This record gives sequence, structure tokens and C-alpha cells, in this order.
Amino acid sequence: MLYNELGKSGLKVSRLGFGTMRLPTVNSNADIDEVEATKMLKYGIENGINLIDTAYPYHSKELDGNGNSEKFIGKFLKENSYRDEIILSTKSPSWLMEEKSDFDKYLDIQLEKLQTDYIDIYLLHSLTEPDWFKVKDLDVLDFLDDCLSSGKVKHVGFSSHIEVDYLIEILDEYPKWEVVLTQMNYLDEYYQSGIMGLDYLKQINVGSMIMEPLRGGRLVNNIPAEVQKLWDMAEVKRTPVEWALQYLWNRDDADCVLSGMTSLEQVKDNIRIASTEDIISENDQELIREVARTYRTFLGNRCTRCGYCMPCPHGVDIINCLTEYNIAHMMNDPKASAMQYFSLIDDDSRADSCIDCKECIPFCTQMLDIPKELQKVYEYFGSEFDHF
Repeated sequence: MLYNELGKSGLKVSRLGFGTMRLPTVNSNADIDEVEATKMLKYGIENGINLIDTAYPYHSKELDGNGNSEKFIGKFLKENSYRDEIILSTKSPSWLMEEKSDFDKYLDIQLEKLQTDYIDIYLLHSLTEPDWFKVKDLDVLDFLDDCLSSGKVKHVGFSSHIEVDYLIEILDEYPKWEVVLTQMNYLDEYYQSGIMGLDYLKQINVGSMIMEPLRGGRLVNNIPAEVQKLWDMAEVKRTPVEWALQYLWNRDDADCVLSGMTSLEQVKDNIRIASTEDIISENDQELIREVARTYRTFLGNRCTRCGYCMPCPHGVDIINCLTEYNIAHMMNDPKASAMQYFSLIDDDSRADSCIDCKECIPFCTQMLDIPKELQKVYEYFGSEFDHF
């Protein structure tokens, strides 16, 4: 296993981290297959993975419920005496905070679930712009100061699905941030904070953790023939998983890549890749860019996110509705973006809130019939999250 410094935190982390949002299950998303998951985690730790990432809602029956991932991880670490060997990362459920005391309440719940008296990395979970302003008004920075001084938390940061301007704004407001978790893969260079966000983290020496390196598995399953033809032209032959992971590890601003593995075979394969120095040539770097361009030919519409259609007089988040639809359509699977569509876009801002007033149509630079496109979004995702 190869290791990196996690920014100014001083932590030496395996460049492959174990994400626990997609552990193997039986019957439902809330029912973790503990026997199989235990085998996976044991193999991972014994072969060099030293960072496990979880969160309050992972493996719950509902999208933002009280999940079983933390509970299972706590039990696993205690029963196998691994707690001191790993860096434990989890996340505060920012969207549930209604008053200042809620921060401590949920932290104590999580410490109990994890059967530990401290958390190595504690992240504010999935910050959006409204969530940031809400928790900031609830004095979240004072809470983080208290966490650090009490020893309940060793390092603080946040995970985000926001544009780079908001990422930088949050980073600049608190000097004690040490870790940020952002989404990145070769399709997402200019999605959310993208490569500009990673570059800024590197500049200020804040550790970077990467989520969705395989786009929920969509970059490695059901590869379109047009894409496979490009991979077959490569100077060095690699599997789709190797392409996706090594693309990130060839960057100098991706400290730890989290993979949500669901089988022991995936753990073994990812550890093999993470333990290999594989320098991608400039020709193959261009090939990766061509693969990304080819995937984009499968977009559902021509929205360029220019923003001229916004704000919608009825509150529809037109840009992000069309963006998540385009990404899911590009990957030929609603699951590719369903979680973000339902978690990052407010209930009354989703596509089904469009009343077909047509006020946005004259402003579209791509001459889209936006209400018609929003109807496609609604038909594609539905009105509630049932994509586990």
C-alpha cells in the first residue's frame, strides 16, 4: 500500500480509503451483511488500508435516517481491537441541526454508535450553501473549537457538493479546517468544485479526500462500445477500475481516494491497484479526456449551466435538476445521480414543482423548452428516493 500526507493534519493515510456507504447487504439497504463486511474490512486493514469513512445516515432505510454503518463499524473495531490501528472518519448530519445543542447531541450519539471516545476526522456532512449558512448561524465554528479542545475530535473538515466559489468561501472562514471531502473522477473535473477546488486545497495545504472515484460504479460497469473502443487503443492496457483510480493517483492533489466497496473481490482488486505505481503517459492522459468527451455525447440535453434561466419565479432549481438528469442519462442509470438529486435539491425545488409557466424559455441560450425538459427529469427520477 502507498501512503500520502493528508495536508497539514500530519496524518499519514493510505491512498485508498474504505468508504462504508455501500457495504454488502441482505434484504434492504439497512441490513448490512456483517459476515461478508467483516471479511472485507479485515482484509483491507491487514493489507494496508488505514482510513475508514462512515457517516450518520449510511445504511439507513431512508436517505437521511439514522443508519447502521456507524453501529457496525463500532462493533467491528471493538471486537477485532482495530481502533488504534485505523483513522476513523465520520460526519455530522448538518441538515438535522435546528439548534446549537444539536451538534453535541448528534456527536455523542455517533461516539456511542462507534463505541469510541474520540473521532479522528469529523466532517460537516454534505454542505450545501443553505446548510452552511444555517449551521454557521448556530455557531458551528464554536462547536468545532470545543470538539478539538475536548479531545472528542482530532481533526475537523467538511464534505461538500458545492461550486468552487462556495468551497473557497467556507475554507476562508475557519483556519482550523484540515480535511475536505469532495467528489472527483475523470468525468467530474468541472462538476461542483472539481479540479479548481482540489487545486485550492493543495495551495492552502488542506487534506483532500475523494468520493465517487468510479461514479457509483458507473465508470466500470456496462461500458459503452464507443468507450471500450477507446480504452482498447491505450498504450498500456488497464481495466476500467485501474483507469479511474490511477487517473486520481496520478494527480498530486488527491491525498486519499475513498472507495465504497461491496465485495471482497473489489477490496482485493482495489488494494492491488493502490499498491502499484502506475504513471499514465501524456498520450493516455489525452485518451482519458477523449473518453470523458465520448461519455458526454450521451447527455440528455444541451444545458450548459449558463444560469440565464434562473431564478425561477416558482423556486425550481432548473440548473441542478437538468445537471443531475444529464449525468444520470449520460451513465444510462438513474442511480448515477438519484441520491444527489434527492439530497441536494430541496423538495420544492425539484422538477415536479415546475408549473409550465414558460417564463424561463426566452432566456435559454440553447433554446431548450425548459418545462418540457423538467418533465423528462421528473419522469426519470420520480418524486421520491427509492433507488437503494
